[in-house]
Amino acid sequence: MKQYWKYMLVIPVLTVSVLAGTAFSDDNHRRLTKLDKQINKQAQQMLDDGREIFRRDTFGDEAFWGDTLKLHRAIKGARFGGVGPGVSPKAALGVGLKVDVDALPAGILSSLKSGRVNLDDPAGTLELLRLNAVVGVKGFFTGNDLSSIGIQCALCHSTVDNSLAPGIGHRLDGWANRDLNVGAIISLAPDLSAFTTLLEVDEDTVRKVLASWGPGKFDAELVLDGKAFRPDGKSAATLIPPAFGLAGVNLHTWTGWGSVPHWNAFVAVLEMHGKGTFFDPRLKDASQFPIAAKAGFDDVRNEPDLVSSKLPSLHFYQLAIPAPKAPQGSFNPSAAASGKQVFEDKGQCATCHVPPTYSEPGWNMHTAEEIGIDDFQANRSPDMRYRTSPLKGLWTHTKGGFYHDGRFASLLDVVNHYNDHLKLGLTDQEKADLVEYLKSL
Repeated sequence: MKQYWKYMLVIPVLTVSVLAGTAFSDDNHRRLTKLDKQINKQAQQMLDDGREIFRRDTFGDEAFWGDTLKLHRAIKGARFGGVGPGVSPKAALGVGLKVDVDALPAGILSSLKSGRVNLDDPAGTLELLRLNAVVGVKGFFTGNDLSSIGIQCALCHSTVDNSLAPGIGHRLDGWANRDLNVGAIISLAPDLSAFTTLLEVDEDTVRKVLASWGPGKFDAELVLDGKAFRPDGKSAATLIPPAFGLAGVNLHTWTGWGSVPHWNAFVAVLEMHGKGTFFDPRLKDASQFPIAAKAGFDDVRNEPDLVSSKLPSLHFYQLAIPAPKAPQGSFNPSAAASGKQVFEDKGQCATCHVPPTYSEPGWNMHTAEEIGIDDFQANRSPDMRYRTSPLKGLWTHTKGGFYHDGRFASLLDVVNHYNDHLKLGLTDQEKADLVEYLKSL
């Protein structure tokens, strides 16, 4: 009997030992290999580098914004050796520029909070530039003199949370700056001859075009085809899109064009006027892109190339920026749950806006006829189609309207459009629920 109990005691001990051994073996299996560690290190390095490039790099474009347009002279004003009245912090905030509160020293923060900073004095703008506190804008100083100015990716594709004051707060990378009046900012430049020469028009015409854009809009194709206005007389500029939630999304921008790194190179070289390499033989088509073809924008080379080496990390960082979740209380959860069913079934939304990217895997492009709108903007792109835009974080860029040009003022307007175009037969309640679901994404 004693021998029997001895064996009975041994069995659980052996069982525990075997299980422990299995767990240890699993731990060994889960241990990172040397290659795993290299991958993790590489990923972290690319993330850090990409963040810095997105926020800080001008790609050498100060040669255009400063040396050519002389924009810095208008910013500092005659009092500081420039021209005109200068740009005060209040004026800068008025055209949608943002201030990074984390770049401000404690003394300035305290003065801002207590109202002891003169926001009408251009000297304040110069100090913000000196501190690298203006989101997306870099000032270059020779001693105390602002000698040039450059722009960064974050100018259009970042904003702030307004935690200190409107336009002053912590950075929100990837958010579309729908307050930014790009046209008004460019119009400040004392020398617009680069645009008059390229577009073969006079300065008054250039200023009229720039004034037509308004807050949150930019016309990237203007320097390709020269079409400043739509057939209905409205501006050809499109809304600035967000740059978050792009992981897994194929073609980029409202009308496709190419991948994220394609568009990054396009913007860095052709729009920001950085010094890099850009190749796209489609721009040789003089019938569609007369200005680009004449200017040789299909094959641009600069030495040194300050763009190409930065595209991988910039791409990596952008793909890592998540779409922000809708704030609690910003939508009705119960209605959104019902709206999800409408989205996936009767509304047919998920046919194109496929979760979880809410765009289509593959070639996510559609003709104007398919989506029931005009083809003007589509025809300004190589494939002459519109992209199925991702929907996550939709609540962050409601200002300015929806679709590429803001033609629909509200989400309900968008729903009504598709209800009519596709003859969906949605009830008023189904429409309202669908809107709540869209707000929740």
